[in-house]
Amino acid sequence: MGSLGQILRHPDEIYLLLKLKREIKKAQKQIPPGKHWRICYSLLHNVSTSFSYVIHQLRTELRNPMCVFYLVLRALDTVEDDTSISKEVKLPILTDFHRRIYDRDWHFSCGRNEFKVLMDQFHHVSSAFLQLERGYQEVIEDITKRMGAGMAKFICQEVETMEDHTEYCYYVAGLLGFGLSKLFLASGLEVLTPDWEQLSNSMGLFLHKTHIIKDYLEDINEIPEPRKFWPRQIWSKYVGKLEDFKDEENSTKAVQCLNYMVTDALIHIEDCFKYMAALRDPTIFRFCAIPQIMAIGTLSLCYDNVQVFRGVVKVRRGITAKVMDRTKTMDDVYGAFYDYSCMLKAKVDKKDPNATETLHRLEVVLKLCRDIGVLQKRNSLVNDGAQSKPLLVVMLLVLLFAIVFAYLRANRVMEINNASDPDIIMNTVSRFFSN
Repeated sequence: MGSLGQILRHPDEIYLLLKLKREIKKAQKQIPPGKHWRICYSLLHNVSTSFSYVIHQLRTELRNPMCVFYLVLRALDTVEDDTSISKEVKLPILTDFHRRIYDRDWHFSCGRNEFKVLMDQFHHVSSAFLQLERGYQEVIEDITKRMGAGMAKFICQEVETMEDHTEYCYYVAGLLGFGLSKLFLASGLEVLTPDWEQLSNSMGLFLHKTHIIKDYLEDINEIPEPRKFWPRQIWSKYVGKLEDFKDEENSTKAVQCLNYMVTDALIHIEDCFKYMAALRDPTIFRFCAIPQIMAIGTLSLCYDNVQVFRGVVKVRRGITAKVMDRTKTMDDVYGAFYDYSCMLKAKVDKKDPNATETLHRLEVVLKLCRDIGVLQKRNSLVNDGAQSKPLLVVMLLVLLFAIVFAYLRANRVMEINNASDPDIIMNTVSRFFSN
């Protein structure tokens, strides 16, 4: 019922959730003919609905290469993340993965849930890869080779220093940024600026540092061994073992270390602005901008939030729908970053050891947004329509019941006489909006 509760607290987001759901279904009809492509786009949707959406809205000449690129790197990441694979088995797979993508028969069983399905079906990804133009293949092969080598390096060593942390993020995300820029160039839709490598790297680092922060608990609870991506140089100032942040008695220390990590990620925002501002194609711009906005939104939620060490912290689905619907220009990006930076700034405790640096980096971002962006006459992602009048809630409840009955009939989920059960209806509403 959690999803339904959020819907009722933010009924202004219902239309956008429905619109997003409809657009995702519409996008799935654009899949090119052929079994391999059908399976690839199904895999893409299962491993990441949000990336599936931004990839589907790309122009035709980029859509297939981007789908394959994402699936190849997700498969590589699945091998790296599976701690049940011995080092002796994992290392050659990582370093040779760029060769595996040319093998129509290769697949390797590892990972869990949708990622295991991806690995079991990887031969279809290889078959799709072999249908791409050679220019796209060369980019994907090169980035996969370099990323696999970087992952292998950090299988053999821990992330000890902040320099290690940045280097690791370069291998797993900065190189992704390089690859995207080269694919954009290969499509003929974009040109590369003189500083494209630095800016591409920052785009990737901002996203991946955010993932490492929010995924602390998932990584540390990995079985049979924890994944450790937070640098020892930082966390060892607070606790003896990285796992100790889970203990309630270490909550204050955990949050202080967390705030340091968030502050470190903020340094990449100015480069991200420069990269996005230089993009010419509107579909590529949205492809790049939407994940960046989701990242600053996630950081604003994670900052000073002990829940990072207790459970899941993520941007709610209704906000995601807003971001996807409203992100069209750089002014939208500046507005979103301004809102979330203000939200983050309001959470800074002057007693936090890193408060001064955090506030400084936030002020740099806020000044950029004020000086370059148009912040007036816009709807806020954070506060727009958050509280609703009772009458609106009643009207929307009536709409929800109408939607559910139509949904049940269309999908033949249950007999109509069972649909009168209020609990069944409420649970169905929750499932409908969480799918």
